[in-house]
Amino acid sequence: MSLCFNFIYLCSRNMEENIITSVQNARIKHVVALQQKSSLRREEGLFVVEGQREIEHCLEGGYEVVEAFSRKEEGVRRQESGVRSQETGVRSQESGVRREVEYLVTPQVYEKMAYRGSTEGIIAVVRCKEHTLSNLSPLTSYHSPLIIVLESVEKPGNLGAILRSADAANVDAVIVCDPLTDLYNPNLIRASIGAIFTVPTAVCTSKECIAFLKERGIRILTAQLQDSYEYYDYDMRPATAIVMGTESTGLTQQWREAADAHIRIPMLGRLDSLNVSVSAAILMFEAVRQRKVKK
Repeated sequence: MSLCFNFIYLCSRNMEENIITSVQNARIKHVVALQQKSSLRREEGLFVVEGQREIEHCLEGGYEVVEAFSRKEEGVRRQESGVRSQETGVRSQESGVRREVEYLVTPQVYEKMAYRGSTEGIIAVVRCKEHTLSNLSPLTSYHSPLIIVLESVEKPGNLGAILRSADAANVDAVIVCDPLTDLYNPNLIRASIGAIFTVPTAVCTSKECIAFLKERGIRILTAQLQDSYEYYDYDMRPATAIVMGTESTGLTQQWREAADAHIRIPMLGRLDSLNVSVSAAILMFEAVRQRKVKK
């Protein structure tokens, strides 16, 4: 039985007087503000997750839910499904959900809170985690990790899509350098479908990342059009970090100089670039393909 299913059921068991009916409620305004303001997310160390699938990944990733809101009709429907309350209570305690911070809300209030449609009637306020290089699992050349490095990614949807592909390719880490968006932007969470909670991710400066990779003997491959090999001609089976920049300006000079090799995706049409999330998916799955072939 999923943690999120238990979580939703537990929300439905609240007393009727805990139902929030006004969009002017202070808690509701706080959730809306967290959705809209990155500065508030940073200040309070909190962010918002919508949807059963995303909250499931969030709970499995060990995040702490500090507040939860379930749409009234959804809660009633799930209550009638016959979930065993004793087991539900135990598992919800294990996931870090506290009974005193769970609320039912009317459909009108839920619509005000929700950043997107069709989220299974459940929203949670969650405590942020630190995403430092030191928090990554040990990465050394001996274990031949595959790492995706992104410099100054601006669009949260692109970063979310890259994280989703990184999860599918089972990369060892995604490192975001000098970011122009925060990791808990609602568009990023939506685009990643919860992969932000499943993929080991760190945030740092480019200088820190280069030193981190060099110290561990991890080869740096920069994706760029100039002075580069076609990507399928380069061996990605050893420990490898694939580094990508923005679509508009590409990588900065410090990455070009730090690289062990430059790779490119050949462009056969009239345009000279792909969306960064598409490019990242192509390159990481080429590494996956190569690693499935015996040396």
